[in-house]
Amino acid sequence: MKKAVALTALTGAAALVLSACGTAPEESGGNEATTDFLPCMVSDAGGFNDKSFNQLSFEGLQSAAAAIGAETKEVESNTESDYQGNVQSLVDEGCDAIVTVGFALSAATIESATANPDIDYILIDDPADGDGDGQADAENIKPLLYNTAEAAFLAGYLSAGYSETGKVGTFGGMEFPTVTIFMDGFRQGVDYYNEVKDADVEVVGWNGDTGSFTGGFEADATAKNTATNVIDQGVDVLLPVGGPIYQSAINAIEDSGKDIALIGVDADLYETDPSTQDIVLTSILKGMDVSTSEAVQQAADGKFDPTPYIGTLENDGVGLAPLHNFEDKVDPTLMAEVESLRESIIGGEVEVKSYLSE
Repeated sequence: MKKAVALTALTGAAALVLSACGTAPEESGGNEATTDFLPCMVSDAGGFNDKSFNQLSFEGLQSAAAAIGAETKEVESNTESDYQGNVQSLVDEGCDAIVTVGFALSAATIESATANPDIDYILIDDPADGDGDGQADAENIKPLLYNTAEAAFLAGYLSAGYSETGKVGTFGGMEFPTVTIFMDGFRQGVDYYNEVKDADVEVVGWNGDTGSFTGGFEADATAKNTATNVIDQGVDVLLPVGGPIYQSAINAIEDSGKDIALIGVDADLYETDPSTQDIVLTSILKGMDVSTSEAVQQAADGKFDPTPYIGTLENDGVGLAPLHNFEDKVDPTLMAEVESLRESIIGGEVEVKSYLSE
């Protein structure tokens, strides 16, 4: 595994205690327990009903619990100051496996896993590599990672071919590798389209080194203003990367009065948020539900494996959602090229670069 970027800025958050805003652990009521194995989960900010990142992970926990006949406990985080206390609350509840959702929980996960070697930890979207040596910092952490640059490459190619203005845009929540990996892949896909088509489609919001970010993952005025700034540069396809910030992007698109297609991330927005069905071109998928479910079931079976999981196009850990309502708006020849490109990426004929590509 390639040496990962250490998210050292998050270590301060792990030193904070559970604030008054933190949500107490809750038991899921849908499963009749036939095992005493207790799988648990801590959300990132945004909660389990964010129609994206946290929700998809939570669905994976529920799927695993149904398969093994277990009850679950889960706790939602509202702010960074909740993370350490929320993880500790699940330790205190006697959880056998704790899933932590998102890179922001990395430091709190490492600290808790080090202190509790008999608990299995599953960390979504971060390598748990605080010291940057290319290995998880505790032997009882399994990182679930997703090379979304591959699927975003396809989305970039598709967007370039779909665009009529010759400009497509993107913006992110915070400038971390798990966010910029989408933007990198998207830009590479547009560049590849320009190369093979002798075209000149422009990417607004990410130049390969830096770009437009909101500074957080809230659907707020800042996110809407960031989206508006990208839209005002003439894009007709927009990729917001960062959970709920897509909602602010939709508001900005509506205010613009322009015909702009949205690209979702993580989950298929067409399915998780029906309000997007007339605007979402496709979504860049992470198989967090499936990989989370499998990791939890392995832990329940006594087969916990801390080897990092990396989702790719080849193992269906990442992918593109169907076009849904845009199927009649996209040239079938373009979609055939996207499918052929997918096979070329899997076969190694087309290289997609990312921090997870080695």
